[in-house]
Amino acid sequence: MYIYDSVSKKKVLFEPIVKGKAKVYVCGPTVYDDAHLGHARSSIAFDLLRRTLVGLGYEVTFVKNFTDIDDKIIKKMQESGKSLEEITNFYIKRYKDEMHKLGVSDADIEPKATQTIDEIVDFVQDLLDKSIAYRLDDGIYFDTTKDEKYLSISHMQIDTENLQSRVCPMSQKKNPKDFALWKYSKAGEPTYKAPFGDGRPGWHIECSCMIKKHIAYSNSPFQIDIHGGGMDLLFPHHENEATQTRCQSNQELAKYWMHNGFVTINGEKMSKSLGNSFFLKDALNIYDGEVLRFYLISTHYRANFNFSEEDLLISKKRLDKLYRLKKRVYGSKVSTVQKSFKQDLLDGLGDDLNISKALSVIDEMISSSNEKLDNDSKNKSLKFEINANIEYLHKTLGIGHKNPYEYFQLGISEDEKQTINSLIKQRDEAKKAKLYAKADEIREKLSNMKIQLMDTADGTVWEKIDEQ
Repeated sequence: MYIYDSVSKKKVLFEPIVKGKAKVYVCGPTVYDDAHLGHARSSIAFDLLRRTLVGLGYEVTFVKNFTDIDDKIIKKMQESGKSLEEITNFYIKRYKDEMHKLGVSDADIEPKATQTIDEIVDFVQDLLDKSIAYRLDDGIYFDTTKDEKYLSISHMQIDTENLQSRVCPMSQKKNPKDFALWKYSKAGEPTYKAPFGDGRPGWHIECSCMIKKHIAYSNSPFQIDIHGGGMDLLFPHHENEATQTRCQSNQELAKYWMHNGFVTINGEKMSKSLGNSFFLKDALNIYDGEVLRFYLISTHYRANFNFSEEDLLISKKRLDKLYRLKKRVYGSKVSTVQKSFKQDLLDGLGDDLNISKALSVIDEMISSSNEKLDNDSKNKSLKFEINANIEYLHKTLGIGHKNPYEYFQLGISEDEKQTINSLIKQRDEAKKAKLYAKADEIREKLSNMKIQLMDTADGTVWEKIDEQ
């Protein structure tokens, strides 16, 4: 597999630390508010990476953390009067529920910062003992001048006079680039015991300690294979993670670094300061999770993504084609995935998750399958193979798992469904009573409602006809 390494800024052959294994760590959310489309895109991108690595035969250990102690969480506590656990547990559950709707699987390990306090304290103490960290009135800070490789991850050219917009300033700091490892307690804030002063961890140190605790190799120049996250985390978060781990363990944190692009809405970077943060819960109230997943996955993960309803509907039409094929073979058994289809799909995804290549392979499979069915509609082995291909798409891309008839009912309210199902029941009763004129009349009424019926051995199924 080839991946684009953010540090070397080029596509490189993925060569794992241990043959056949891949240890992947992705920065998860700070759980003080609802997830937005940026969270969704990052989660889907690295879910695709994980599925691709598994498809290529790697034994994958996938870790995604939750930051559950942070300035924003403390502010939420003060505003709401709720405890840290009440706030963070609520948003962790909501985040996971929404990711499940997008077809994103849970990580193998999902650590929390508050469950890593002992490791964080030991880490900070070690850096103090090595004179790489120092004390100030408000906490413990990392001395970036002690690492000659600092900024080697992000390659940032830092203007120290204008650093305030990226790194929290502190007049006592030895260097403007230095950052907090530990923050001393303030009245009314959560606090944890530490020999160097009770308080709570800084943001950057959490991930380094979670990696070390759960998946780090101890006898390798690199602790893990791949570290991932949004491009906005490259600096300062990932840079600071890398430098503190390097100085504490004499290891590089990750062999490869991968970052997904920004999400924009109407061409503006998604940001609460811009007032255009698009909460995922709102999107899921309007669009089905699989439709959203397919839309978000259809642009290469490194490219910036501009969300628009028009593009989403165009994307859905492409997904519709897969479900129309599935409808043609619905009810058939499953055999073995077509070898050339599987290989071509993995070749595309193995090229730095080249989704354009992968989607062209899917389009070709749909086109050729429909053509073969047109020529030989009763070929059972063909139908079995098509079903296997579609199941493999679910396994690898997380799409195509729905009942095709239910898929084409998306967007119809429960009241409308009740009306439609009631009319279908009346039609069935009319047919049993041999009142065929009445049955035809009901079918015509449904047709005028843009509802298409299909009588099968398992009963009558229906779908909403696209009006365009």
